Amino acid sequence: MVIIMQTGAPAPQVEAVIAAVRAAGFVPHPIYGVNKTVIAVVGDQTRQHLEAFESLPGVDSVTLIDKPYKLAYTRPDQSRDIVRVRDVEFGGDAVPVIAGPCAVESAEQVAETVESVIRAGARVLRGGAYKPRTSPYAFQGMKTEGLKLLAEARERHHIPVCTEVVDPRDVETVAEHCDILQIGTRNMQNFPLLTEVGKSGRAVLLKRGMASTIEDLLMAAEYVLSEGNERLLLCERGVRTFEPSTRYTLDLSAVAVIRRYSHLPILVDPSHATGHWWAVPAMAKAALAAGADGLVIEVHPRPKEAYCDGAQSLKCETFETLMAELKPIAAAVGRRL
Repeated sequence: MVIIMQTGAPAPQVEAVIAAVRAAGFVPHPIYGVNKTVIAVVGDQTRQHLEAFESLPGVDSVTLIDKPYKLAYTRPDQSRDIVRVRDVEFGGDAVPVIAGPCAVESAEQVAETVESVIRAGARVLRGGAYKPRTSPYAFQGMKTEGLKLLAEARERHHIPVCTEVVDPRDVETVAEHCDILQIGTRNMQNFPLLTEVGKSGRAVLLKRGMASTIEDLLMAAEYVLSEGNERLLLCERGVRTFEPSTRYTLDLSAVAVIRRYSHLPILVDPSHATGHWWAVPAMAKAALAAGADGLVIEVHPRPKEAYCDGAQSLKCETFETLMAELKPIAAAVGRRL
């Protein structure tokens, strides 16, 4: 249920409605806009309280939402979110590109990559300091030292940084060094982790689980939103199917579905989806045409020497070519890079 207050409703009326919601046994989530305040009501059996809430002073209307993801769902009066990270906006006319290596490997690698991706037009640097790997013997990342390298690149080049956090105990440390906390596919339903990043105040990039439905993704988003963190980006990165020719199957229909049912920006990661560098440009173009609000692309100066996921990483020069090819596609759908 969503309670929409009248334009200019005074604070005492808003607080009285919030108190009434709590007294009825529900959890209120007030959203204070410039002209109107909207109160999302989370809980079971809200329908029977509809008329009671409608009669409260200052209430304009009450709308029932039949989806389980109350906060991620687009209300009738709501426009799509614009999530701002430093000077970069996701969800508007521009389609920012997040680019960088799968894993942070050295100061030289980070320096070479960040200069290249910025020159090509990327707006956010990505790089993994903590790497959740299938094998416990595989490279697990440089961890704190990797975070420091990313933070140094951020300050030197004035570019936001996105990196993955895999443990609730590391959220505070990672948040100190980066601008966007990434939740990877393996942790999409790590609910304690989602709760902690929700409390962090940092922007969050939430990737779809490799075997998760779109509703699963939106319910995971609900954990972050319910902590009061509205700076949330969703990311389609492919799902596991029976098709062996690609690493996963990129579900571009998810972009259309999420844009229909949710106000949250939706990004696409063609690198993890395909697993092959040569397939990334085509899928990046298709994602842009489908309405993606951003792209996440892996770039490495020497993919054959990469500690992980080199096969899906673009060389710096290939990424620069792709960025040039994306510009006319963005213009054709009324967007820009």
